[in-house]
Amino acid sequence: MVVFSVPPMHLDAVLNAMAEAGAGEIGEYTHCSYTSAGLGRFKPSAEANPAVGTRKKMNTVPEVRVETFCPRERAQAVVAAIREAHPYEEPVLYLIPLLSENEL
Repeated sequence: MVVFSVPPMHLDAVLNAMAEAGAGEIGEYTHCSYTSAGLGRFKPSAEANPAVGTRKKMNTVPEVRVETFCPRERAQAVVAAIREAHPYEEPVLYLIPLLSENEL
C-alpha cells in the first residue's frame, strides 16, 4: 500500500502519474485509490522552499490523503512518479507491504 498527502489542486496530476507508473490496478480496473480530506500542519525552516505556506511560521493547509497499492516490482517507479508530480520538497510516503489472499 502507498499512502501520502497532497494539496487538492495537485491531486489529479499525482493520481494520474502514479497510475501511469502502475499503481491502483485491480483486475479490469485502473486508477483505483481512496482519498480523504484533512489538514496538514508544518513549520518550514528559513532555508526551506515550501510549495505552500510561509517559512519560519506554523502553517495549516488543506490536503488530501491518498491510499493506493501497487505490485512490489512497480513500487520504485510509482514512488518516483509521485515525487515527480508532487509539489512538495519533501512529500511523506508510507509504503506498507500487504499480503495477498493466497498468503493468509
